[in-house]
Amino acid sequence: MNQSLAALRLGSAKQAAASLAAGSSTGKGAAHRARGYAADAKAKNPYSHTLRLPRTGFPLRADAARREKEFRKRCTDTLYEWQLENNRGEKFILHDGPPYANGDLHIGHFMNKVLKDIINRYQVMQGRRVVYIPGFDGHGLPIEQKALERLKAQDRDSLDPMAIRKLARDFALEAVKRQTKSFKEYGVMGDWSHPYLTLDPGYEADQLGIFKVMVERGYIYRQNKPVYWSPSSHTALAEAELEYNDKHVSTSVYVKMPLTSESAAKLGATTGDVSALIWTTTPWTLPANRAIAVRHDLEYVLARVVEGGGSSAAGYQLLVGKDRLAAIAELLPEGSSIAELGTFAGKQLEGLEYTSPISGKQCRVLLADYVTGDSGTGLVHSAPGHGQEDYEFGLANGIEIFSPVDDYGRFTNEAGPTLAGKEVLGEGSRAVVDMLTAQGLLLSQQKFTHSYPYDWRTKLPIIQRATPQWFANVGDLKASACESLREVAIVPESSRRRLESYVTGRSEWCISRQRVWGVPIPVFYNAASGEPLLTAESIDHVISVIRDRGGSDA
Repeated sequence: MNQSLAALRLGSAKQAAASLAAGSSTGKGAAHRARGYAADAKAKNPYSHTLRLPRTGFPLRADAARREKEFRKRCTDTLYEWQLENNRGEKFILHDGPPYANGDLHIGHFMNKVLKDIINRYQVMQGRRVVYIPGFDGHGLPIEQKALERLKAQDRDSLDPMAIRKLARDFALEAVKRQTKSFKEYGVMGDWSHPYLTLDPGYEADQLGIFKVMVERGYIYRQNKPVYWSPSSHTALAEAELEYNDKHVSTSVYVKMPLTSESAAKLGATTGDVSALIWTTTPWTLPANRAIAVRHDLEYVLARVVEGGGSSAAGYQLLVGKDRLAAIAELLPEGSSIAELGTFAGKQLEGLEYTSPISGKQCRVLLADYVTGDSGTGLVHSAPGHGQEDYEFGLANGIEIFSPVDDYGRFTNEAGPTLAGKEVLGEGSRAVVDMLTAQGLLLSQQKFTHSYPYDWRTKLPIIQRATPQWFANVGDLKASACESLREVAIVPESSRRRLESYVTGRSEWCISRQRVWGVPIPVFYNAASGEPLLTAESIDHVISVIRDRGGSDA
């Protein structure tokens, strides 16, 4: 039956009937006859001439897996070379900020490179000769961290700086290969055979050449001052390397700072416990307290506090901002009373002395314009080693810049045996609060949710800590930088104001990092005194070594 149906499809009824008649036949004879019928029908098919099909050279299958690579090469590498040779328009150069060579690409890389590729292809269509040399940033903390993550903790701690640099270099070069392959798969057109790498010796030497010019013009200096410090990365950070967590929770404390008997007498308090009351959201900075700041034109009151309905003899006296007295009263236990004893202008408080609770040092009350009466107590705890305002305040008043915190964010021995070795953002902060409680100096503590800076790489909180660092003074460059921006077409134009605000909002840049993978600051230190040597001649020597010996590892 199957043979007869096949024959019918081939248009031969006579052959179909013969096939039915021979249906009982089996073996080689039947198979031979079937092949003969089919061949005969194919040769004599009267309908074949009625099919109007195109005759092309296209294959029946798309074979996309193979042919896509051919099309990609034609649309990228071949097109890039062709337009350089054949376009007659002016040259168009797209300066591309390089991605970090610290891992595989993500959607941000895709969007960035594709948008730039659209610009380049548009310029090609306008007849211009496009020059696009892609680059890769092979230096920096992100690469060092990624390279070290491959090792166990004990192995990381045992590596010397040169071993870490080799590990980071190998990791970066491997990442460059992977990222290049991915960018080419995106169909991005460019000179991928000759990218620029920041870890190339020539590039490193050119960087130091610019650095030398900045040194000669007085833009580079070293200073012991508070910087943003990442305990999780063990390095100083620039402000641009921070992100802010609006849900960070700190412990805020109201702390009594006992006035000396002589200072208490100046306020008319002859007996009892007399203290200046401060408020802070960083209790871990109290070991570094060196002053209390008040504002000259704010009003302050000396108030007697009696907690829980006790006798006046059992009370104590607090010096607080007059506008904050009601808020302070709400912190007291139920049934407590608070009464004004006297009023003072801020300038009358200048020179009063108190005992700093953790260090036991005698410190002074001083005037500062940054103090306000909007929050806290109107008296501001000042630790010049842990904040920019405090630092400037300390310099103006000749106060010690003190920061008893190490690279890992732990208290040093200078903070005292009770605190030494404890992490300031963890158990160290709690230990400070416990010490204040034990001394009877903690009026109140609360959880306080606020915006707080985090390390943008590790996503962990940072601290401000005074350490000797190298800075670039960009204050003198701001005017010329903004002037140059006027010659730049910015799309959209509304972004110009934001960029100018970014430029004018910074006067210095912390350029030193406490890591080993990168182009080092070419400075030498006296082994005995620690004095730095940084001159045009010493930098030229370093540059020549880098060029002659193949890089900054020389």
